[in-house]
Amino acid sequence: MPDLELSVTICSWNTQNDLRACIASLEAAMGEAPFEVIVVDNNSEDGSPDMVASEFPWVRLYRMDRNLGFTGGHNYAMEQRKAPHVFLLNSDAAVHPGTIRSLLSFIRSNPGAGIIGPKVLNPDGSLQFSCRRFPNPLAALFRNTPIGKLFPNNRFTRDYLMQDWTHEAPREVDWVSGCAFLVRSEVIEKIGVFDTDYFMYFEDVDWCYRAWHGGFKVMYVPDAVVTHAIGRSTDKAPNRMIGRFHSSMLRFYRRNMLVKVPFVLRPLALACAAAAIGLRASLFITKNKLDAIKRKLHR
Repeated sequence: MPDLELSVTICSWNTQNDLRACIASLEAAMGEAPFEVIVVDNNSEDGSPDMVASEFPWVRLYRMDRNLGFTGGHNYAMEQRKAPHVFLLNSDAAVHPGTIRSLLSFIRSNPGAGIIGPKVLNPDGSLQFSCRRFPNPLAALFRNTPIGKLFPNNRFTRDYLMQDWTHEAPREVDWVSGCAFLVRSEVIEKIGVFDTDYFMYFEDVDWCYRAWHGGFKVMYVPDAVVTHAIGRSTDKAPNRMIGRFHSSMLRFYRRNMLVKVPFVLRPLALACAAAAIGLRASLFITKNKLDAIKRKLHR
């Protein structure tokens, strides 16, 4: 058996059907390169680990007795890996034919590339904006908010999502979505793995930020393609996930962006950021609760 080039790590929580499709897509790609698949199940209650064990016995399966979160699950998988490079893949994502081959070919040909993200499609085939510029307060103000709905074509959202180009050619980007990206072994050796203070959300932004500051490039490679159904796990607890998302947003701002503010203004900047992010989270949670009430009234 040839030496493994790649370990594909999947962190799963109650997504049995999506996980089955994810692994099946990898099984179909096994002729593209020598790779292994590691699934860390975060104490699912839907039979996911039993499905993996019975239908895909070649997969290395680890059953957790508690939910380690996205970061903890993937970090555990990376500790167990047998290959140098890692391809992190969501359980609600599926690789297209040639994706594994394209990613490995790119990393071999581009030694400066530390993190590489494929093109990501929605289930309907439309483009998912998976490579982005680093977040900023104005992007947060307009992105998926009532203000953003009033100005749907605002330049702050377009700039954040990199909608000013076709996404049809490789290029350097600030960060790529953690739903699917390949990480070079040297990145892990130099800057480490996910920061587990991010239970989930913004861990991908943070890792890419650290990679850039560690001397590595983050690249987008459209020859590799993945289809991703957003939020299949997180939709099971939407309001809790909204809270986690905004807590992670504030954590990323405090750790990486606040240092750019003059020292004497940092307490004020942090207070303003916390208030704005808290308000944003409250608006989303309130909307969800009102929608739930409307659904009950219309039954």
